[in-house]
Amino acid sequence: MHLAYTPEQQDFRAEVRAWMDTHVPKEPLVTLECREGFDQHVAWERTLASGNWGMVTWPEAYGGRGLDLIQWLIFEEEYFRAGGPNRANQNGIFLLGPTIMEFGTPEQKARFLTPMAKGETMWAQAWSEPGAGSDMAAINSKAVRDGDHYVISGQKTWSSRAAFADWGFGIFRTEEGSKRHKGLSFILFDLNSPGITRRPIRQLHGDTGFAELFFDEVRVPVENRIAGEGEGWKVAMATAGFERGLMLRSPGRFQATAKRLVELYRQHEAEAAPSAREAVMTAWMQAQAYAYNTYAVAAKIMAGGSIGAEASLNKIFWSELDRAMHRTAMQLLGAAAELRRFDDGRMNQWLEGYIFSLSGPIYAGSNEIQRNITAERLLDLPRVGAG
Repeated sequence: MHLAYTPEQQDFRAEVRAWMDTHVPKEPLVTLECREGFDQHVAWERTLASGNWGMVTWPEAYGGRGLDLIQWLIFEEEYFRAGGPNRANQNGIFLLGPTIMEFGTPEQKARFLTPMAKGETMWAQAWSEPGAGSDMAAINSKAVRDGDHYVISGQKTWSSRAAFADWGFGIFRTEEGSKRHKGLSFILFDLNSPGITRRPIRQLHGDTGFAELFFDEVRVPVENRIAGEGEGWKVAMATAGFERGLMLRSPGRFQATAKRLVELYRQHEAEAAPSAREAVMTAWMQAQAYAYNTYAVAAKIMAGGSIGAEASLNKIFWSELDRAMHRTAMQLLGAAAELRRFDDGRMNQWLEGYIFSLSGPIYAGSNEIQRNITAERLLDLPRVGAG
């Protein structure tokens, strides 16, 4: 398959490439999973915003460029080709931003989107609770209406970016006695509000990319609710669709990783196992296949279509591809790969990527659940336990 670009798209690619080659840091940033690294990535977000690259598909009124999905794919390819750092604000720009675009009021769009695009406000995702992981309908944290505020009590865990972010979003039970999918509302909250306690969760490599959040009668304005009261499940499922669909894991990321994997194989070819060559070739082909499929889905959306089962299929594919590529890299690096570090103490990039990739089949809805969703949609089966 061969992708043909218009002259305008080729000019756009050249513009992105020139800017990235000038501005992308020459040395890797410290991992996002610590305070120093998070601050470095926030500074990078603001550098991107200075070139108006914060979120290129958003309307200009909200800090974007108003570009289409094909241009976004080109941007992502050039971003990762140049070694652009992972986005500190991915929960905001890729998940919450599209949600506000779809469900938010004009006031909410004006208030939250532009600071997000400019890298001024970092966002955390607060879905899971101690008794509600993949099953978000089991959420128990409560938001009780008190005039023009909600009073939130409860706990969230495994909250992405919550150790260092400024704001968070999640769903809370606003209808007393409600069960499962009913009685939930989607609420935004300032992580520095009185009554919120953050407890960073230290991971195997010692860094703290996640956090537990404890809410002790935290007062949050009702105007921070997205959509109507009790409509939180609908909004959250739309957000999860964005997470599983196109934007959170663009193909440019995997194409760049596959290219690095080929280079790593060439460095270690002499001592590599016979199966390594096939694993590397498979990874490269799958990265290309994912790119071609994503272009097809983007064209479908631009023609007025919508994402259905493709969102779940995408999530399954990219999460397992990510894990396979990093597992192959670790095998090429040898038995001591998990002990490798840079001289300045930063985690080896392959090791960090491997650790992160292990969680891919779990977050954004476990792959087992995504397979069930795909089967139900493709075979037009009733949802088990729906209600």
